Amino acid sequence: MSQLAKYVKEMRKQYGLTQVDLSQKSGVGLRFVRELEQGKSTLRLDKVNQVLAMFGAEMTPAKIIKA
Repeated sequence: MSQLAKYVKEMRKQYGLTQVDLSQKSGVGLRFVRELEQGKSTLRLDKVNQVLAMFGAEMTPAKIIKA
């Protein structure tokens, strides 16, 4: 499970929301929420941010620096 998946699941539970509640309140489909929490590797960033906005967070692209 990815860090993003863990974060969303933990925050959803902390806010006392079901997956259905989160999908309705964030404006994405239930299937999307389930796939997000299962760590699907290909998700639309705009939809991820719709969900994260519920928790005051946002995901942005970052440059990977190789050591």
